[in-house]
Amino acid sequence: MNNPHDERAREQIEEAKDQVIQSISETMDLYGVTPAAGKIYATMYFENQMNLDEMREELGMSKPSMSTNVRHLQQIGMVKKKFQRGSRKHTYTAEKNFFHSFMAYFCQMWEREANTNMEAIHQAEKPLLEIIHDEHVSDSFKEEARHHYELLNQSKVYYNWLDQLVHSIRSEEIFEFLPKDTSQKD
Repeated sequence: MNNPHDERAREQIEEAKDQVIQSISETMDLYGVTPAAGKIYATMYFENQMNLDEMREELGMSKPSMSTNVRHLQQIGMVKKKFQRGSRKHTYTAEKNFFHSFMAYFCQMWEREANTNMEAIHQAEKPLLEIIHDEHVSDSFKEEARHHYELLNQSKVYYNWLDQLVHSIRSEEIFEFLPKDTSQKD
């Protein structure tokens, strides 16, 4: 006969997990993932490791959907593939350190933003400078080119700052200015 107190404890544990899983899956859009991928991550957060079949059984999703979502979670550093000796099935584990997840994802996005836009700025500056220095171009077009060139220069301040932010996060220097508070707070 099962202990009724243990059964109730198991139900309460599952309810608590379900509440957190639901919350995490709803907020994972911040990381560019669907609620389904968020649910996979949140479910894996409570598990040591899982393979695709276990995830599919737990979540009732198709294997292709599971595979696609897990691959995306791997790309953004929220899930890692684990080697399991003697098994042909791939097992996965969720990144449980939220600081690491935040740092990996947002640094990747910020670097992409800065690099893409700085590249575009550098390409746009050349023709603007040509217009500014071309004696055959009317003053009104030169002035417009100068205005755009100055706007681009002003935006470089932001992208350089963004690069510094990424560096401070990756090097963990940011924690000198904004320390992790390890005491529990409500």
